[in-house]
Amino acid sequence: MTSRGHFITFEGTEGVGKSTQLANAADTLKALGVDYVVTREPGGTPMAESIRELLLAPREEPVNDMTELLLMFAARAQHLHT
Repeated sequence: MTSRGHFITFEGTEGVGKSTQLANAADTLKALGVDYVVTREPGGTPMAESIRELLLAPREEPVNDMTELLLMFAARAQHLHT
């Protein structure tokens, strides 16, 4: 049986230290000899990065909350699948 690993996320608003905590976790895993992959959401794959660009693009038309949520879930689904 093959282990599929774990999916760990760092959540929070802008400026709360997610990148710092991610770097600390990566350093710790590396020191322990644990294989890991660092990605981002939305993003992490070519298609998910395209969805990220769409979400972050400036526009005059306001984006409906449900639309944004579904795009985030679409990017996550692609990320996890890939």
